[in-house]
Amino acid sequence: MFTLDEARTRLAALMPQLEELIGVRADLAELRADLDTGGHSELGGLAEAKALEARLYAGLEEIADADIEVKGFAPLLLDFPGELDGRAVRWCWLEGDDGIDWYHRSDTGFAGRRPC
Repeated sequence: MFTLDEARTRLAALMPQLEELIGVRADLAELRADLDTGGHSELGGLAEAKALEARLYAGLEEIADADIEVKGFAPLLLDFPGELDGRAVRWCWLEGDDGIDWYHRSDTGFAGRRPC
């Protein structure tokens, strides 16, 4: 369980890793598109695609191992379990957000997002 401040602190510490994962994801998408259409890419071949996939999934797994819920990776969507007024919530970060400025009840999911 994270307080809002703890979730914000953890997110700030994760930002370099998240930015790297976003770059890896973009490289992988470009490489896959090139391989699917032309068979070759400046980014490499099938071996490089597999290596990028492995890096992406290892990074996401590392985040999940820190008790942060990875809800999506394109775009990145992270939930930090917490509590607000005695109710289970998720402090919610979506790729592109400046920080954790949203939460939702655990039983409503993303559709129930509200400003903190």
